Amino acid sequence: MLVKNQPKNQPKNLVKKGILIAFGELFLKSEGVKKLFQKRLVQNLCFFLARQSFAKQNLGGQEKQGMDFKVRSFRERIFIETEQIMKASKIIKRVFGIVWIAESFCFPEITLKEFSDFIAENYPKWIKKNETFAVRLKLEKGLLEKSREEVINEIAENIKRKVDLTKPKKEIFIEIRKKAWFLYFKKTKGTGGLPGGSSGKVLSLISGGIDSPVAAYLIAKRGAENIWLHFHSVPLVSRASIEKVKELAKVFLNYQPELKIYFVPFQKAQLEIKAKIPLKYRILLYRRLMLKIGEKIAEKEKCQVFVTGESLGQVASQTLPNIKIIGEATKLLILRPLIGQDKEETINLARKMGTFEISIKPHEDCCLVFAPKPQTAKGKIEIIEELEKRLDSAKIIREIIKEVEVERY
Repeated sequence: MLVKNQPKNQPKNLVKKGILIAFGELFLKSEGVKKLFQKRLVQNLCFFLARQSFAKQNLGGQEKQGMDFKVRSFRERIFIETEQIMKASKIIKRVFGIVWIAESFCFPEITLKEFSDFIAENYPKWIKKNETFAVRLKLEKGLLEKSREEVINEIAENIKRKVDLTKPKKEIFIEIRKKAWFLYFKKTKGTGGLPGGSSGKVLSLISGGIDSPVAAYLIAKRGAENIWLHFHSVPLVSRASIEKVKELAKVFLNYQPELKIYFVPFQKAQLEIKAKIPLKYRILLYRRLMLKIGEKIAEKEKCQVFVTGESLGQVASQTLPNIKIIGEATKLLILRPLIGQDKEETINLARKMGTFEISIKPHEDCCLVFAPKPQTAKGKIEIIEELEKRLDSAKIIREIIKEVEVERY
């Protein structure tokens, strides 16, 4: 934990305070892809921090300006220069593509002697007399004439505390890089994944329940930009599910800079299916028709895949036979990030995201309108395809598409 007081004997080029950011998976990529992904990560950081920076909060009748920051990009690191460490850290920890962050000093230009003197003057504020310490050094090759061990010894000999390399009470992390040196004491785990928007676009089916927002989050964590698709049965039911999805969208903006949602009125299709299809097969036909409608929207938005919140065996429509039947309705790939998750795992992640309390608010599921339990758990594609012939699916899709509403957040 860094001290709040200004350090003594600042180097001639002034120490800068802020947050050091490390990213992991990006460096499994080729050089060209690394640069693109890092550029995207910097853009995302700037967006989320700037949104806070320019926002004015009304506290106790007084307006308070947001934080100030500067973003500095290096080969393997990003440094956010700011005095408002706690506020910035809270935002940065939610940004995808970051493996860890650390409150840090940054020295854009400094000699080893200046750096060693700086630590010698300030270490009593960081390490108590009865605490042990260790120096962890990352030295970029070819920057100094001295070896890694010599650099560590020069720094450590001025710290009058006991060394413990195995289980030290305090660790001093030092990174000596081409364009800057960094000094920090504790790493905090980031969200991980890949920078948002680096893996194309997906169309996520969002019901308003617990599972689908979590699935959207997990796919966003892998760098995909979400567009949401919500089917509702208004006016056969209330607008509760629509309002829930709008609330969920506002939370999701913590993880994705912008969000577009398609609200699809599905009641006409349900009335048609109710009139012509046996009860136990209705949900399968609902789901298949939803994907066919979704294909039209995916084509318009250039989305490469569907994302759903399905978990194997959770409900009748999510057994292996029925998942296969539903999936065969579309040529698009369907990603199911929760397929192997149990409900408790999904709930825990929903709580962490901040969506759980919204998702558990009551609403009428459009798929259960005219299709109460029991539904078949072992559908047969031959029966389903034969039943679909009773419907004028092309006409239903055309009419529904005309009534779709789009909102941007």
